[in-house]
Amino acid sequence: MSAQPPLRVVVADDNPVVRAGLTALLSAHAGLTVVAEAADGHQACRAADRHRPDAVLLDVRMPGTDGLTALPHLTSVAPVLMLTYSGESDTVREALRLGAGGYLVHGEFTEDQLITAVRDVAQGRPHVTPTATLALLTHLRDDRSATAHTDIQSDSLGPATSLKPLSLMQRLVGQSSSRIRGQLSTREAEIMDLIASGMTNQQIAAACFISEKTVKNHINRIFAKLDSASRAQATAKWLGTARG
Repeated sequence: MSAQPPLRVVVADDNPVVRAGLTALLSAHAGLTVVAEAADGHQACRAADRHRPDAVLLDVRMPGTDGLTALPHLTSVAPVLMLTYSGESDTVREALRLGAGGYLVHGEFTEDQLITAVRDVAQGRPHVTPTATLALLTHLRDDRSATAHTDIQSDSLGPATSLKPLSLMQRLVGQSSSRIRGQLSTREAEIMDLIASGMTNQQIAAACFISEKTVKNHINRIFAKLDSASRAQATAKWLGTARG
């Protein structure tokens, strides 16, 4: 059998040192090759159209056409992994709303984690680092509070009142039924949200400021409560996609 062709990546960042470093790092790993570099969003779109890569690494803040502006076009061509110093909640949520497959903040991942993230995002598996995770969780909690308030108003106004549909962020980190969610403690529900978002035990530990051993203990209790034998099975039940 012939070897799989390497994943082809476009690196977009306005800092030439960062671009060169990422290109060298990715190219040093078997199974990855950088087919083009770009200094802004416009160049990234042109490179993606020309090379049709398997993944794009995209910075947020760049001169001219920035990452968020280029994102809708780029995601129509290839999976996009945001790789940036910008960890503001609004920026994280907007990038994911526009279709980014992951969001990594510099300083929050190792070289091996970056390589894994690139490969996973290329295969449609999401990756986010702690700052992005906390932004999602904060937004999710705010939406739950708003939804609970809307439910109360709806009950008082009668059945004709329409409820706001679930946001993309809620779908990303998982919206379980109240019955399923009620089986878990607040911390277990938070960790189950992170499992459903595709995070590893190490990433969950970093996001929650606990040890990996503690994460594993929580996951064991979650699996027992949800009667699940794997992350996939637990996630399916949590997201309401498990077959009856």
